[in-house]
Amino acid sequence: MNEISIKAKALEGAVIPEYKTAGAAGADVCALVDSPVVLNPGDRALVGTGLFFAIPDGYEIQVRPRSGLAAKNGVTVLNSPGTIDSDYRGELKVILVNLGKEKFTVNSGDRIAQIVAAPVARAQFDRVESLDQTERGSGGFGSTGK
Repeated sequence: MNEISIKAKALEGAVIPEYKTAGAAGADVCALVDSPVVLNPGDRALVGTGLFFAIPDGYEIQVRPRSGLAAKNGVTVLNSPGTIDSDYRGELKVILVNLGKEKFTVNSGDRIAQIVAAPVARAQFDRVESLDQTERGSGGFGSTGK
């Protein structure tokens, strides 16, 4: 498994992300809020974590939902996966949405998302007049029958 070092600044009360198992790809991120955040069904909220990162050049951090939170409560990360760029130094905040049928309350210390460090490849986009043909062509959105 590849490892990189990411510097993390944490406000008082914030929880440094940690991997819960040896094979986990994502490290859990916890909320840090002044008061409980109540998400009624259909609501969304920007939830603070009190965490700030210095991500090495050539990497990003992806913010992803926690499967248990989604399966049990219908609460997920709205812009999934969210991206934290290597040059961003602000607080990690997570956009949560309640797609469930019951209200959901977020308290400080609650695990609300997971983060994955990933390498980034920068592309050069070259304007052309035509593209090579493939068997699939322009078919999408279920066009392969699967």
